Amino acid sequence: MALKGFSQRWKDFPDYIIGITKEIWEDRGVHTLHQYYADDIPVRSPASVVIGNRNVIAATLATIAEFPDRTLLGEDVIWSEEPSTGHLMSSHRLYCEATHARDGAYGTATGVRLGYYVIADCAARNNVIDDEWLVRDQGAIVRQLGIHPKDYARSLIAREGGPDRCVKPFTPAIDVAGPYTGKGNDNEWGAAYADMLARIMSGELSLIPTHYDRACVLHHPGGVTAHSHGGADQFWSGLRAAFPKAEFAIHHVIGRDDPLMPPRAAIRWSMNGRHTGWGMFGTPTGADVHIMGMAHAEFGPFVANGSDRSWSLRREWILFDETAIWKQILLETGDL
Repeated sequence: MALKGFSQRWKDFPDYIIGITKEIWEDRGVHTLHQYYADDIPVRSPASVVIGNRNVIAATLATIAEFPDRTLLGEDVIWSEEPSTGHLMSSHRLYCEATHARDGAYGTATGVRLGYYVIADCAARNNVIDDEWLVRDQGAIVRQLGIHPKDYARSLIAREGGPDRCVKPFTPAIDVAGPYTGKGNDNEWGAAYADMLARIMSGELSLIPTHYDRACVLHHPGGVTAHSHGGADQFWSGLRAAFPKAEFAIHHVIGRDDPLMPPRAAIRWSMNGRHTGWGMFGTPTGADVHIMGMAHAEFGPFVANGSDRSWSLRREWILFDETAIWKQILLETGDL
């Protein structure tokens, strides 16, 4: 398909997203961020809100310095259109490989070879990305470096000048309005996945053995790979148990059914509330926490015996930043 307002070098929107990512990072075209990112773009991650392409360039250079051989493997781009603004919205899932070769934000160089997932939701129009939400599996990164996410968060607070001066993790209170206001599309696969997650987070864990394939493969924060109904139940119950009264909200939903691809969906979601239960984050602290989450899913034809449905969830990728959650807990409890 021709991309209205985009360079004709791109055959379609996924080609644009995957292509400029490689050009910026692996081909060292960091300067092209002046071209591909709007001057005042807001980039929200669990760790912070960054405004403007100059700040994105600075962060990109710092990462390249610490991980000079970083490779970004674009596994999928799940995308939608927003006719009211002319935006194309992508949810880009990448598997990154890198060597911790130089000193930097993650401490003294260790030489450790890393692998971790990133999901970036980017809104683009006229060949420019002007709004972004990004979640990197920081838990996987620091664990591979031999550091627990809680300990990394504590050291980060100290290195950034203490609780009063450190960079504050993302919460709705520090969010900024961007030009993209869409909610995704109305494709059936996005709707089905959104319904699944909402029901699971409302306590309907009995949905898992009827909607997840018995051989499903699940990728969870911290670089964890799990399988089957037990893996899904353990993850979702552990997360909900830690924040039993937190508000679960779905902010953006995309579904796709493309040639040569399984039906799939991308969801951006959040949890907002207090850490009042035993679960994924240990002893309850009562800390008020915001979780920015991303989820991708692929669907297939195998269903539970007796089910009247024609599909099941075959593969799932869930991302949030454990270090940002621990940073919020530590800042509120003062356990520094």
